[in-house]
Amino acid sequence: MTSRLNPYLTFDGNAREAMEFYRSVFGGQLQISTFGEYGTTEPDLAEKVMHAMLTTDRGYVLMASDTAPGMSYRPGDTITCSLSGGEGEGLEEVWAELSAGGAVVMPFEKQMWGDLYGACVDRFGVPWMVNVTQPS
Repeated sequence: MTSRLNPYLTFDGNAREAMEFYRSVFGGQLQISTFGEYGTTEPDLAEKVMHAMLTTDRGYVLMASDTAPGMSYRPGDTITCSLSGGEGEGLEEVWAELSAGGAVVMPFEKQMWGDLYGACVDRFGVPWMVNVTQPS
């Protein structure tokens, strides 16, 4: 797996609609996972988008989610840099450097989907998500 850097958009309950619109504009394959698919039983949250990824024939990758519980939604502040790849690509070291001197929002650790993941805001105020895919 080659690591990649792409935008990650956050929506206030309409991520599915937005991502379906972007698919109509750019084409490609759209994958959507809901909070319910990962065990959430809260009715208002179960059908909301936990993670969506649009991959186009031109090589564009756009990711998105609805605002997660406990996270704030501030229009104009709804984009994050997402860095993802496999083990051995140096992303663990990148995480350490990006989070140093910044603020860790979610510790870099194994998540419910099985990967290593962390979220931080670097010392310049730029939000980052780093995901290291774990072997099956």
